[in-house]
Amino acid sequence: MRWLLAALFVVLPLVAKAQTCWNTTFEEASFSLCRVANTEDLRLFHLGSDGNLGSFDAVNDQLAAEGATLGFAMNAGMYHPDRRPVGLYVEDSSAQTRLVTRAGPGNFGLLPNGVFCIGDRFSIVESRRFSKTNPKCRYATQSGPMLVIENQLHPRFLPDSDSENIRNGVGVSADGRIAMFVMSNTPVNFHRFARFFRDALGLPNALYFDGRISRLFAPTLGRHDVGFPMGPIVGTVVAKG
Repeated sequence: MRWLLAALFVVLPLVAKAQTCWNTTFEEASFSLCRVANTEDLRLFHLGSDGNLGSFDAVNDQLAAEGATLGFAMNAGMYHPDRRPVGLYVEDSSAQTRLVTRAGPGNFGLLPNGVFCIGDRFSIVESRRFSKTNPKCRYATQSGPMLVIENQLHPRFLPDSDSENIRNGVGVSADGRIAMFVMSNTPVNFHRFARFFRDALGLPNALYFDGRISRLFAPTLGRHDVGFPMGPIVGTVVAKG
């Protein structure tokens, strides 16, 4: 019964306009999540005039020239030591790095992985299918592993895995109108993290962004996480009040 109440609490904001970011629990684990509609100005950020942006403050400094600021933001995919994205990265409809479809070491190479695509609607597309269909994306970031694939959990996830970390990722509604960005506030394994997207949020596809270095900018929650410089960042752009 406690699980059902928690799930209902989370699902309702998907169908009715609600606070953009909020906190909830699932199976006694704490999560922060932010809801973005495809009518909002959601972008990816990586490079500025002086190179890699690397922080929420640097993105806000860049947006200030537009008279704008971040509404919410989080890190959006894995990156090399020099902060170059691992795999495909598209910004303003221009691909800056290439799609990677081969298996490899680490979480990114744990196939299937996928691409979060921001176009007229949101989508999460398995990487090898993305290479065949080449969907149009104004912004895109590749990461891995996929958490949920057409309502199925990634086949390599184990319910009793003791590999637990702070984790963040994104899930997309079936109609592509809503993207839910989630960060665990307590360490969780992949299986529980994926089930939060599928079972609590009712999202058919979800993609892992990263863990341990995961950070969130959510003023409505009093969150402005800091740390080592990041690679790609995703966030909404809003006009300054």
